[in-house]
Amino acid sequence: MATVKVTDESFDADVLKSSTPVLVDFWAEWCGPCKQIGPALEQIADELNGQVTIAKVNIDDSPMTPSKLGVKGIPTLMLFRDGQLSSLKVGAMPKGKIVEWLAESGIKASTAA
Repeated sequence: MATVKVTDESFDADVLKSSTPVLVDFWAEWCGPCKQIGPALEQIADELNGQVTIAKVNIDDSPMTPSKLGVKGIPTLMLFRDGQLSSLKVGAMPKGKIVEWLAESGIKASTAA
């Protein structure tokens, strides 16, 4: 699994103190749209390995972090850079839209010359 499981306890270390940008997916097991984007996030984690960390926070297992960050609906995708929230998207998107959003945020797949 290329994505990283993050909990309330590990959020600061895994996300806020990360040296690379972190895309956090707030999701739940019972959420259909969350399950839809799961495979796309796994693929993106593989494709952008080293450029961005894809972290997954299960809101049922770790309710404090989404509450603190004001997550109202899931899936919610939050992009953190240097410990700060830099971009936010709510709702399921196709893989291409997620990659496009990351590219607009300055995260692009490194292309081999």
